[in-house]
Amino acid sequence: MTFYPTDRLALFIDGANLYSAAKGLGFDIDYRKLLEEFRKRGKLIRAYYYTALVEDQEYSPIRPLVDWLDYNGFRLVTKPAREYTDAQGRKRWRGDMDVEIAVDMMEMAGHVDHLVLFSGDGDFRVLVEAIQRKGCRVTVVSTVKSQPPMASDDLRRQADNFVDLADLAEIIGRPSRLPRMIQEARAEREAEADADVD
Repeated sequence: MTFYPTDRLALFIDGANLYSAAKGLGFDIDYRKLLEEFRKRGKLIRAYYYTALVEDQEYSPIRPLVDWLDYNGFRLVTKPAREYTDAQGRKRWRGDMDVEIAVDMMEMAGHVDHLVLFSGDGDFRVLVEAIQRKGCRVTVVSTVKSQPPMASDDLRRQADNFVDLADLAEIIGRPSRLPRMIQEARAEREAEADADVD
């Protein structure tokens, strides 16, 4: 990742998109580690997290995460999810946060040097281009290593930097849930290190 110590940074996390990308890679995000990592890379001005919430639900699996993020350095942006029925007659929820992300990124572009977008949604390509015209650098974090790939090719080409989420798994992932290939690679490195000591 190309970051400069003097960079003023802002993070924009499309919660649903990042969750899907991490799940596709087989690990969970440790949001404390994520914040720590980007604080090392520059001056972190703001970290936004966007998600739609199902209202009137007694328990929501995302509620503990949202509460934790709200108390631990993230600017939470939420809205109610809308209910709809899919073609098979199943009840589904929709909560697109693209407009909220775009508005916040455009507003922050005047206050930071580098914006980091955690989403592979190709709809953001024009937004990234507009922010670059304002003189800011944009890094996109998503993945092409999942099946199916989560990052739009057009968005990857437009961004100043593209970071594959798989490459961050050991840094910002929860170790117990890392993908088997990463666990095996880590075990091999540890075994080699032990062999070098002997």
